[in-house]
Amino acid sequence: MSKPLDPVTLEVIRNALPAIANEMAADLQRTSYNMMIYEVRDYCTALLNPKGELISQNVGGVSHFVADLGVIIVDGMKRYGAKGFKPGDVIITNHQAVAGQHLNNIVIYTPYFHQDELLMFSMVRAHWIDVGGTSTGFGAGATVADPWLEGLQLDQLKIYREGELDETLYRVIKDNIRFPESSLGDLKSQMAACRLAGRRVDELFNKYGRDTILQAIDIIFDETERKCRNVVEKLPDGVYEAEAAMDNDGVKRDEPVPIHAKITVSGSDMTIDLSKCSPERKAGINSRTYAGARVAYKALTGPLEPVNEGSFRALKVVIPEGNIMMARFPAPMAGWSTIVPTVVDTIVRALAPAMPDRVPAGHHGLLGGTVVFFGVHPKTMRRFVIQSIEGGGWGGRPYEDGEPASVSVCQGDVRNGPIESIEMKCPVLIEERALRRDSGGAGKYRGGIGLDVRVRNLVEGQWNFEQTRRSMCPPWGLWGGQAGDYNEYLLRQPGENDFAIAYGNRRTVPVNSEAIVRTGGGGGWGDPLERDAQAVHADVIAELVSREAARDEYGVVIHPDLSLDAPATARLRDEMRGGRPS
Repeated sequence: MSKPLDPVTLEVIRNALPAIANEMAADLQRTSYNMMIYEVRDYCTALLNPKGELISQNVGGVSHFVADLGVIIVDGMKRYGAKGFKPGDVIITNHQAVAGQHLNNIVIYTPYFHQDELLMFSMVRAHWIDVGGTSTGFGAGATVADPWLEGLQLDQLKIYREGELDETLYRVIKDNIRFPESSLGDLKSQMAACRLAGRRVDELFNKYGRDTILQAIDIIFDETERKCRNVVEKLPDGVYEAEAAMDNDGVKRDEPVPIHAKITVSGSDMTIDLSKCSPERKAGINSRTYAGARVAYKALTGPLEPVNEGSFRALKVVIPEGNIMMARFPAPMAGWSTIVPTVVDTIVRALAPAMPDRVPAGHHGLLGGTVVFFGVHPKTMRRFVIQSIEGGGWGGRPYEDGEPASVSVCQGDVRNGPIESIEMKCPVLIEERALRRDSGGAGKYRGGIGLDVRVRNLVEGQWNFEQTRRSMCPPWGLWGGQAGDYNEYLLRQPGENDFAIAYGNRRTVPVNSEAIVRTGGGGGWGDPLERDAQAVHADVIAELVSREAARDEYGVVIHPDLSLDAPATARLRDEMRGGRPS
């Protein structure tokens, strides 16, 4: 029987394990070649055990990656066996049959041995700007027909065996991607982060010993599970349901994509059932992931706690094979993340009656406005690609307004690309990155504001315009709050007077075309007529709300000189309340 672990040692190890993942992230960010990593931070770093259990992940790592790390280790162990891994091995994989994401999300992982015993794996998943096929930027989205069109499929391949590079595999990758310097540079950065983790874990094991470290991990898992159960058991037992929809899947434009969440609370156990979501589609919005359920559960039970396997022990997720969230290879998955934030929001919405003091209104519900423009610079004859993720508005909360211009609930600390960096490296001009007036839903607590990002391309090139998919189900309000506005893409080519809605990927445009990436706002929380008139007045002055919206949605009268008419406001609000049905 092992000795009880003293609390000081436990706390040191509890904090050391996430610190290793955080140091991996810092190393990756500082050495990578790709703006999606060093600026946008579209990656996660982690430690896992041979069972595929998550030991730690970096703080701020992409949230919807957390559900799809362990399955890779489980698959790798089936493929190679415990004795099939050796010190110095480096495995590369992105295959959709295991972790159904777009192929740009490349996983690099390495085994960790202590005294010849395989005890852990260090892992980095990061977004490469290109993996061949139609993958440039964020992939071909919904319109890609199958994974072979999307790009290279790398299925648990050892690019290093016991420290020796597989030159053939390296050349195959290099010869089939458009930006080999960038992507292979990122490969080396990912490997460096994994090797750094090995050194730090070595220090930990050498200081405290194998048994102490493994015992501490077990305790940490148990305590994390207990914390999550403590939150759930305070909720009333029952069945809670909500539904939402995407406008279409990008291929069948007249057919909505239903989303349905059924949550069962029984004591400290929670079951999230997504069985009634759409079946898998012939469009690329399929995924194979538990991320929707796990991100929602983590947000509800312990959003500020470090994540590990114990975070999900008390959660049961039901997603049948063939569901849009559990699609079967080779269902296309290039736009895999399109639907996931709305699934998370729908789960949270279902629990609003059980958690009225905690659940916010709906947020913009997409992975943000993706800015992707690429081509060949005519002066240098070098390929370029612009990548940025622009945030939108989050829903109003039971105690304050929603956050503006923030990435989705699935994205951790992902951020947009700095204007200076984009313009310095690519032939474009960012003419505007501005908050969208009236995009946040009206409420006692207003929804967060979305963005308009206007980009002029200075050379001929191609735009990727993701399909607008939330106009019929915009970010919803709660408890009388109004819906926020939805996202869309607009394009104006030379000689045209007005912007028009833009669709499609790899769309060729001439020099001096202008695109607007327009992100949605969050829904409002509570009755707009209960919002403090001074807060509405301040929003009008800040150009977040128009005078017309202040009057029509909040009942607040603002004069042309932007002064507040308090008596007229009181009368108008009384009239608006009197005109409502009881």
